[in-house]
Amino acid sequence: MIEVTSSIKIEDSELHLDFIRSSGPGGQNVNKVATAVQLRFDVAHSPSLPEQVRTRLMQITGNRLTKDGILVINANRYRTQDANKEDAINRLIALLREAAHPPRRRKATCPSRAAVERRLEKKRRQAYKKNQRRSRVSDYF
Repeated sequence: MIEVTSSIKIEDSELHLDFIRSSGPGGQNVNKVATAVQLRFDVAHSPSLPEQVRTRLMQITGNRLTKDGILVINANRYRTQDANKEDAINRLIALLREAAHPPRRRKATCPSRAAVERRLEKKRRQAYKKNQRRSRVSDYF
């Protein structure tokens, strides 16, 4: 049982871990040992997730989510299976915690009177400057 928050707990049976060969340099060890971890979690059909968390998680994950609603996390940062397994689970927990907390709503504010005056004065100065640069056709004839 993985505890994400006090209200969200994920059963170990919901996680599917595959061990695959890691890419990149590493000599003979890379070709023999499957140290990378591919974690699969069925977001769309998980009984552990509330509906709001499920929809936010589907928005957050982007291209890591398959069409069937399965979240795929690849972990190959470390040289051992255990470390990569722990890394994949921690990344899943971080995503679930981010989805569990709704984003804060923006509080609408109004600019101060002084800020409005500064902006308008700057616009006036800029307009005057550009007006002075304009070449007058009547000056040449």
